[in-house]
Amino acid sequence: MIRIVLADDHPVVRSGLRALLDSISGLTVVAEAADGHAAVREAVTHKPDVLVMDIQMPRLNGIEATRQIARAAPDVAVLMLTMYEDDDSVFSAMRAGARGYLLKGAQQDEIARAIHAVAAGQAIFGPGVARRVLGFFAAPPTVQDPFPELTGREREILDLIAAGRPNGEIARHLVIAPKTVANHISSIFTKLQVADRAEAIIRARDAGLGRP
Repeated sequence: MIRIVLADDHPVVRSGLRALLDSISGLTVVAEAADGHAAVREAVTHKPDVLVMDIQMPRLNGIEATRQIARAAPDVAVLMLTMYEDDDSVFSAMRAGARGYLLKGAQQDEIARAIHAVAAGQAIFGPGVARRVLGFFAAPPTVQDPFPELTGREREILDLIAAGRPNGEIARHLVIAPKTVANHISSIFTKLQVADRAEAIIRARDAGLGRP
């Protein structure tokens, strides 16, 4: 029996997934989580074989939750099930420790096959995601981006911070809400393990960011 935890902030999605997975012989859902912090807690508490994780969730996103689970409960296999198929999301999730990546809309047998695969220690991707991964490795090598643990948007914001831009100016430049900028900056500080803005600027400038 493969024991599963579901992490998604939409109750209807969780309910549908639970009904689907509980109907498949050999699979059982042991817990649910509505945000990233709860996902980490349930992973540590229940030690499931597989944790099916969405990316966009409140309080802590699925990628950072996956990173924490990889440290706190490394035997739990994380399978991303999300609507995001951009390169940043895919590769950030894999770097964080996810073993699989499917897009919402995948068929029942595809989800079940992916769960069995990651529980067995394999890596698995949905068809569209697999093409991206193969294309990435088939492409010529490029210069490594600084801070690979950051998403593209986070690197963009860090670059603007290093250039001396205040939050309000960053928000206007990127056409996003100031609160969104603040959330990204908090995530940047956590991932880079820096205490404040000044330390982040030093790290960023040492890596070549913040230049005209």
